[in-house]
Amino acid sequence: MVTLNDYLYSGDTMFKILKNYSQDLKKEAKCTGNEIDLMHANFLLQIRELLEHNDFLTAQSQKIREFYIHMAKEYPLLAFNFKGRIKSLIRAEAKFNGYIVEYIYDYYMENKAYPSISELKQRLSCFRDLIAYRIVTSLPKCYLKPDESQEEADLRYLYQIANELPGFLEERGFTAEPACGVKKSTSPLLNDDVKSYYRDYICGNTSEDYQSLHITFYDNSSRSYMEVQLRTKHMDDIAEIGVANHLSYEKRQEGERARRDEIPKGECVYFDEAYERCRRLVTLSLADLDVNMFSAINNDLVNDGCGLYRGRLILPYEHLSRHQNELVD
Repeated sequence: MVTLNDYLYSGDTMFKILKNYSQDLKKEAKCTGNEIDLMHANFLLQIRELLEHNDFLTAQSQKIREFYIHMAKEYPLLAFNFKGRIKSLIRAEAKFNGYIVEYIYDYYMENKAYPSISELKQRLSCFRDLIAYRIVTSLPKCYLKPDESQEEADLRYLYQIANELPGFLEERGFTAEPACGVKKSTSPLLNDDVKSYYRDYICGNTSEDYQSLHITFYDNSSRSYMEVQLRTKHMDDIAEIGVANHLSYEKRQEGERARRDEIPKGECVYFDEAYERCRRLVTLSLADLDVNMFSAINNDLVNDGCGLYRGRLILPYEHLSRHQNELVD
């Protein structure tokens, strides 16, 4: 079984790593008849094509920037930033294999049998966040209404922006994709006409849990999917540097160990291989890797110039509110 880890110690570029890993996966899959590995190889090819042929991202990010300009005009008192990334190779690899582990485990626990190849393929066809943009907002305290808390004000603005986003982007060639009932919002702040598009990780979660609004769009110009995440500054802090980041890691580790205990080794090769690939990724010491344009002191101090671990940056825009900056671009 080949794994991504096997290709991270030779000083190769990201393109060469993706090329070699996908080719070897495909070769092995043809020898073993493993259809999921073939799908895995094609998934890696998608990432490579995004990195190699990303001219369309300039046009796409310009349309996203138009919403930034709109927000700067409509919400001049609000501080916010826009960021866009192509998902990192390590994160994408972990997610692809994690989906396999999770789906097979859930299916087995419910049916005491394993899913068919077609069912597993269907589950793996839902990757629509290889390109993701994030909008983070915060209202400066000096603009809070009397008796309104920071959290109340930030939520009010966040949902207001969420109500505007689908219509704004649809006028510019994007189509909002239905969330099919996943994490359907119960917030009265989100309009009924857009609720079906959002996955609301705010409702039902505490302020110390992971919180965010997620929506997927299809870009009709580039014929690709992208995800937009909306968070308040507090939500972003919790997700990036707070307890949600640490706790989600711990819960994921505990969950994966529990799944391994429930699925007998050797009964489902797809589960076994995906679980092992996930396990090896978790044990990576980033400081030991030898990848072109990547270096790390440890797993926290990382200088990623190729998108291996942090992802490939598409755009950064920052607006500090009129209180801090009298000029609005």
